[in-house]
Amino acid sequence: MSEQRFTLPYRSAQGLIGLALAALIAGGWLGIHAYAMFVFELSWSNLPFAILMAAVQCWLSVGVFIVCHDAMHGSLLPGKGRVNAAIATVLLFLYAGFAWRTLRDAHHTHHRLAGHKGDPDFDEDNPSSFARWYWTFFKRYFGWQSLIFVHTVVGIYWLVLGIPMVQIVLLYGAPALLSSLQLFYFGTYRPHHHADAKPFADKHNARTDGFSTLTSLLTCFHFGYHLEHHHRPDVPWWALPAARRARVVEQSYEAGTVRKEIAA
Repeated sequence: MSEQRFTLPYRSAQGLIGLALAALIAGGWLGIHAYAMFVFELSWSNLPFAILMAAVQCWLSVGVFIVCHDAMHGSLLPGKGRVNAAIATVLLFLYAGFAWRTLRDAHHTHHRLAGHKGDPDFDEDNPSSFARWYWTFFKRYFGWQSLIFVHTVVGIYWLVLGIPMVQIVLLYGAPALLSSLQLFYFGTYRPHHHADAKPFADKHNARTDGFSTLTSLLTCFHFGYHLEHHHRPDVPWWALPAARRARVVEQSYEAGTVRKEIAA
């Protein structure tokens, strides 16, 4: 059974699972942000805890974006296009003032032109350079709307509410910026960068990381299983490990069949 034959739960079950996980991720993300900004008081004595909180918030920020990514493909709540759009619109705006339609359209273009000219996620001039590609990626997506949003939020927190700037940077700015790096590295650069020693398997110009399920979850909510995602964009993030296992089984079966044919 390959990921092409991999079957998902019934739509109702898939929607319940997706919505429950989205609520946990987004709820944790919003809860930590509220606590970090409006309750927590940063000091030298609690700095280690603050750093830990920032790390968790960075990971949850990645998760929030992955939830929105599922909404772009309609796999968050199958058959509920308007609900998918509504959830992602709110979360993307809170994440960094992003516009839902702009990101959705860009992502579908990425799937159509993966690794080719016109792919908004790809830097055709620097297909092997992490730093230059990331800078191109950042400039394309972090536009004036996001810049105004972030500056407005920071201004209110600092000048109106009196939250120390160091606390804002550590617990709001750093998790947001680092999550963009995490998303880019594990979800764009590693799967799509050009490397002579790592050729692409097919026209999708994507590869899959060999991470364990836990490592895959911690790095990018299974977005490192990227070839499976490009083969089956309808598979939600939480089902990608099963899709990957199905592909591995299929590859093993095909390899065994070839060996038998050669031996015969």
